Amino acid sequence: MLTVDFARLPVGPGVRVLDLGCGGGRHAFEVLRRGADVIAFDMDQSELDGVAAMFVAMDKAGEVPEGATGEIVQGTALEMPFEDGTFDRIIAAEVLEHIPEDMAAMREIFRVLKPGGTAAITVPSFLPERICWALDEDYHTAPGGHVRIYTLAELSAKLKSTGFEIGPHHHAHGLHAPYWWIKCAVGVNNDEHPLAKAYHELLVWDIMKRPAATRIAEELLNPIIGKSVVLYVKKP
Repeated sequence: MLTVDFARLPVGPGVRVLDLGCGGGRHAFEVLRRGADVIAFDMDQSELDGVAAMFVAMDKAGEVPEGATGEIVQGTALEMPFEDGTFDRIIAAEVLEHIPEDMAAMREIFRVLKPGGTAAITVPSFLPERICWALDEDYHTAPGGHVRIYTLAELSAKLKSTGFEIGPHHHAHGLHAPYWWIKCAVGVNNDEHPLAKAYHELLVWDIMKRPAATRIAEELLNPIIGKSVVLYVKKP
C-alpha cells in the first residue's frame, strides 16, 4: 500500500533515495523495484531487520533490476549519519507527526537532500486525524504516537521556512479513514471487535485484488477524507 505517487516522485537507475522512517519498508521496496538505490532508515532495528530480509528475498526472486541496491541504516531523523546533499529523493511517510522537534527533522531532510532534489512528505490529514483524536485518547497518547495534527497550511509553511520550494499535493487512502474511526470508536487496541475485523478484511481484499469499484470509490473519497496528505517539495 503506497502513499507516495511515483509519477510525481520519479525514481530509477542512478537515483539515490532515502526512505526516512521506513517502518516495514513498503516505499523502499517499490523504489528498489524501480531500479534506484535506496537506504531504508529507521530508529527500530527490528523493523530494519525485516526490511533487510525482504531486500534479500526480492533479489533472489529476480525483482531487483541489475545495479540497484537496498541498504538499511539505523538512526534518528534529528541527526542523520549522512553527508550534506547525499540523496536525489527523500520519502518521509507518516514520520513528522511523531517527532516533537519536527522542524529540526525538516532541517535534516533539507540538509541531506541534493540541490534540485525532491522530497515527498506525508502526514495524516487534518479532518480524519482530528476525528481519531476525539474518539479515543489512546490513539495519540501511546508511547511513540502522534504528537500533533497538521493542517496542510502549517506543514507547507514550516517546510517553506526551512528552505524548500512547495510543490503539488494530494490525498491518499480514503478507504482507510473509516477503518481508523471504527478502531477508535471500539478501542484502538481492540483488534477483535467484529466491525473492526470485517473492515480490515475489506481493506486487505482491496489491497490484494484492487477491484475497479473500490479504486473508483477511493479516488472520490481521497480529497474529502483521505487518511494521508502528500506534499512534494524541492530543494532549490
